[in-house]
Amino acid sequence: MSEAILEIRDLCTSFNGALVHDHVDLEVMRGEIFAIAGASGCGKSTLLREIMLLQKPGSGSIKVFGKEVLDLDETEALAYRKSCGMMFERGALFSSLNVMENVGLPLREHTSFSQGLIEEIASIKIELAGLPSSARFKYPDELSGGMRKRAALARALALDPELVFLDEPTAGLDPLSASGFDELVMHLKESLDLTMVMVTHDLDLLWQVADRVAFLGDGHVLGVGGMTELSESDHPLIREYFYGPRGRAAREQAWKRK
Repeated sequence: MSEAILEIRDLCTSFNGALVHDHVDLEVMRGEIFAIAGASGCGKSTLLREIMLLQKPGSGSIKVFGKEVLDLDETEALAYRKSCGMMFERGALFSSLNVMENVGLPLREHTSFSQGLIEEIASIKIELAGLPSSARFKYPDELSGGMRKRAALARALALDPELVFLDEPTAGLDPLSASGFDELVMHLKESLDLTMVMVTHDLDLLWQVADRVAFLGDGHVLGVGGMTELSESDHPLIREYFYGPRGRAAREQAWKRK
């Protein structure tokens, strides 16, 4: 049986008296693609920021690789973040750096590798992300939306993490680019033996890629499971989410592909 690589227990978060997470419990197993879904404002991205120690919850526990991360000091927190990869929603690429420099940045900051080795590793990650070699020396504003996403993913993989977080990885992409990104995520998960946690509202991505999905709403985890199981839930918020026009279309498309 797979081990839990991420364990969240009794997590509570509030902003100005408004409860966002009300005793949330979650487990992510090694080697799976785990998605966090729910309506806008349900606390998906907040949960991701708390896992990455970019924001502190009110109470609760977050264990990664079996270690409590909420108690880490600054040095330990830095080492923890280095062990994870993070792809931000809008890519967060530095506009003054080309793709090669953006992808190599974590290596320059956190290793003593030579410039030649950094460029070699960055080139490998860029290729893994499905970008052509000609993209290495382009700047973010010279890239399409899909290419920027792939460059951001390449940078998230720079330090060979076991655990990768993706925040709305297909947001803003056209259907063809989004479909290509879906396939890339599945390929990387298999070829690199990654565990991936993604926050998304993309129903196609949920159906095509996720092994399991947690649905957040009203401060709670309202359901966890595979998409077929979750979409059959009787909970009104889950049914509303998965059985609207877009939800039905994504489900039908998923079954056609299968």
